[in-house]
Amino acid sequence: MNKETLAEMLNGRSYRNEMLKEEEQIAKESGLIVIFGASDDLVEFRGAIYDEIDAYDGTHFIIATPGTEIPVDEDEETYRKAKELEAVPIEEESPTKKNRFEAVWSPDEPECSWLIKTDLPHSTFDIMEDGELYCRGIIIEVAALS
Repeated sequence: MNKETLAEMLNGRSYRNEMLKEEEQIAKESGLIVIFGASDDLVEFRGAIYDEIDAYDGTHFIIATPGTEIPVDEDEETYRKAKELEAVPIEEESPTKKNRFEAVWSPDEPECSWLIKTDLPHSTFDIMEDGELYCRGIIIEVAALS
């Protein structure tokens, strides 16, 4: 399955019913990462990554590929190497440019609770709550990560 087809399948789903377990497995087998906001403080990952990160009031993050140096303490300039695909929160001012994303809480446009953004090639899908747009999520291909 490709990111466009999966985005079409997920588009219009309800908050808290974003994906079926079977779809998560298909995404994983297809090398896709599905990213969306949940509650008022989480970014969720499904497919090739199954995880969540804290995102109260929004956050910036990277998806680290194996071998990527991840800051443990930027003040002390200490790092560790990622062993597998991993979502890692970063500071907005972080000089890290590769595989960068932003989860925007309560954006002006579109009017919703969450907007996930990246400059990487991606497909978007909308999650609804009570007939209103709740989140505009994205799907990326693992192969697009550098």
